[in-house]
Amino acid sequence: MNQLDFDWKPLALVPVLAVLALPLVGSGSTWLTLTVAGLAMGMIVFIIASGLTLVFGLMDVLNFGHGVFIALGAFVATSVLGAMGDWTGSAELWRNLAAVLPAMVLAMAVAGAIGLAFERFIVRPVYGQHLKQILITMGGMIVGEELIKAIWGPQQIPLPLPQALRGALLLGDAAVEKYRLVAVVVGLAVFGGLAWTLARTKLGLLIRAGVQDREMVEALGYRVRRLFVAVFVAGSALAGLGGVMWGLYQQNVVPQMGAQVNVLIFIVIIIGGLGSTGGALIGALLVGLTANYAGFLLPKLALFSNIALMVAVLLWRPQGVYPVANR
Repeated sequence: MNQLDFDWKPLALVPVLAVLALPLVGSGSTWLTLTVAGLAMGMIVFIIASGLTLVFGLMDVLNFGHGVFIALGAFVATSVLGAMGDWTGSAELWRNLAAVLPAMVLAMAVAGAIGLAFERFIVRPVYGQHLKQILITMGGMIVGEELIKAIWGPQQIPLPLPQALRGALLLGDAAVEKYRLVAVVVGLAVFGGLAWTLARTKLGLLIRAGVQDREMVEALGYRVRRLFVAVFVAGSALAGLGGVMWGLYQQNVVPQMGAQVNVLIFIVIIIGGLGSTGGALIGALLVGLTANYAGFLLPKLALFSNIALMVAVLLWRPQGVYPVANR
C-alpha cells in the first residue's frame, strides 16, 4: 500500500479525543496530567496486546491464555527486584535501571520459554479450530494461575517503583509522573521494533509470506512451522514485558492479574482490527485516554467507558480501524 492509499483517518482519533476532553476537564494542567497518564496506560496495554495481536494476525490463533504470560512476567519481576533492594532503593537512576532492565529481560525469557511449551502442548493440537482454541487456552491459563500460586503464593505481592522513578515532574501547574514517561518511551520502542521487523527484515517478509502462501514458502526451503513457533514465543515474551510494566504501574501483582487485563486486551485488538499492530496501538491509546478521562469526569461509569468506546468505533468501522485483509 502506497502513502496515497494509506488511510489516515484512524490516526486522528487520538488527538481528537484529547481535544474534545479539554473543555470537559476544564483545567489545562489537570487535562495534561490525565492525558499523559492515559497515553502511558495505553502504551503499557499496547505492549501487552501486541503479543496477542502478533499471534492472531500471523498465526490465526485465539489465545485466551495470554494472561498467564502477563502474570508470569510480573511475578518474575517481583523476585528479581526484590533481590536487588539496594539497587532499587538507590536515588541514582542508573542503578534503578540496572535493576529494572534485568528484571524485564528475565521476565521475557521465562514467559517466552513457557510460551514455547504452551504452543507445543496446548495450542498446536488445535490449529485452525477457533472454538477449541478458546476453550483449551482458557484452561491453560487457569492451570498457569494455579502454578503461579504454588510458586509465589496466592496473596498480593507489592512491586514498588524504584526510588528514582517515583514522584513527578512539574510542567507548569501539571504534575507528570516519571514512570509514565518511561512507559511511553518503552511502548514506542516496542512498536517501532515490531513495525521494523515485520516490514523491513527478511524474517518479517518470510512470516508475512508464510501467512499468505505457506506452500510456496516451504517449497523455497523454509520451515513455516518454526517461524510460527518463533512468533508465538515472541508474543509470549512481549506479554511478559507488559506484565512487568503493568505490575510497576499498579505497584502490586496478583496471580489473577492476567485474566483481569485480558478484557482490556481484547477491547484493544477488536478496536484496532484483529491482527493489526498499528490498529492495536491506536486502540490502546484510545482505551488509556478514555479510562483516565472517564475516571475523572464520570467515576461511576468508568468501568463501562471502554466498552462504549469499542461500540462507537465498531459502529463506524465494524472490522476495526485497520482490519487485516482476508481476516
